[in-house]
Amino acid sequence: MTHSIIRVENLSKKYVISHQRESSSVHQYRALRDVISDKVRSLGRNLVKSGKNKLPDPTCEEFWALRDVSFDIQQGEAIGIIGRNGAGKSTLLKILSRITEPTAGRIVVQGRVASLLEVGTGFHPELTGRENIYLNGSILGMARSEIQKKFDEIVAFAEVEKFLDTPVKRYSSGMYVRLAFAVAAHLEPEILVVDEVLAVGDSAFQKKCLGKMGDVATKEGRTVLFVSHSMQAVSQLTKRCILLSKGNVQFDGNTNRAINLYLASPKDSAEQPAYYRAPANKTGNYLAWAKVHTSEAEGIHCWGNSITFEFALHITQPDANLLFTFQVVSAFQQQICNFWFSEPDAPFCRAPGTFILRCEIPKFRLYMGLYTLKAWICNPRDQTVLEKLMDICPFEITMHNFERPEYQWGADECTYLEDAVWQIAETCSENSDSISVIAS
Repeated sequence: MTHSIIRVENLSKKYVISHQRESSSVHQYRALRDVISDKVRSLGRNLVKSGKNKLPDPTCEEFWALRDVSFDIQQGEAIGIIGRNGAGKSTLLKILSRITEPTAGRIVVQGRVASLLEVGTGFHPELTGRENIYLNGSILGMARSEIQKKFDEIVAFAEVEKFLDTPVKRYSSGMYVRLAFAVAAHLEPEILVVDEVLAVGDSAFQKKCLGKMGDVATKEGRTVLFVSHSMQAVSQLTKRCILLSKGNVQFDGNTNRAINLYLASPKDSAEQPAYYRAPANKTGNYLAWAKVHTSEAEGIHCWGNSITFEFALHITQPDANLLFTFQVVSAFQQQICNFWFSEPDAPFCRAPGTFILRCEIPKFRLYMGLYTLKAWICNPRDQTVLEKLMDICPFEITMHNFERPEYQWGADECTYLEDAVWQIAETCSENSDSISVIAS
């Protein structure tokens, strides 16, 4: 029987943001008189304020990262937490992990919490990998004998056996995250909290972690809280999702519904996924910019919808033999499909300038996953490559718009998912070759 393992009631978190009165370029150094005058002003404010009245401070601003957030999580649930940058996701996880205190509200957490929030937390840099495993287990309240039972599994999962007695400060970010996740997942906490930190690992490791988190929730009955900007990963791991927007719970329920609301919400103008722009110092014939026009915002594309790839070619040396090619490449660096444009009468073959090429695919049926583009400009006649670009314009294909009853889409089931028309037929008799269509 499941029971509530996390209860959050009217949770709020306020930060006070300080601003300088004047630009630092004007006052680069503070003299003693500045310090004294600031102290006098501060003393004056403290003397004047009475009861709830307080003098406003123009150098301080209140920012509510979370405001009146409430929800319950049952034992054994895998919950996705999504939202745009600044929605309050990381703040919520830090409060649940007891890293920071809430300003208001109440949380009740039953059981041990293992958190993987960002690269660099949880391990002591001067200690070796082996020592940090035992340290983290002790923090979780485990006896040395309990840690020892899980030790070999942790090392095998993290694949850092050769570096086990090396201080973790010498680990690469990938090695660090592999070991940190292995420790958090295998030391059997009742609640596993994982932030976007898994994006540091390679694709094979991400797949491995998602599988482990699924096992933790479904087979071991523990609770997983998972924050990610990858809608594929969220839809694969969770059935319930909490969508945060500007510190509030916008939606709490079915993952597919939450993802649809997330994709429909306004995008931060600073975010430019599925986009590439050339450096300002580029010369010659080169790709000035490239963009993938996906069906949804933020570089998300729903399977089967129309997609457009757009490229701006900057040509200073036109040539009738110029060829532009691009490929769609999977997260595992598998080259999925090729497209090329080679026309001797094309404008960029006859005159210099910047030219826009658009390649539209009416129904793009690649299976869900993360993809990038590889693009190059070349001259096949003399076998010269003028420019070659790798891993540009990252975008993601999701299947949340294509539901199958009682079935969840799994990662890497196939590469390409074609649409098809099915018919069912029945022979008229055992000895007859004729058939009759009974449904289609």
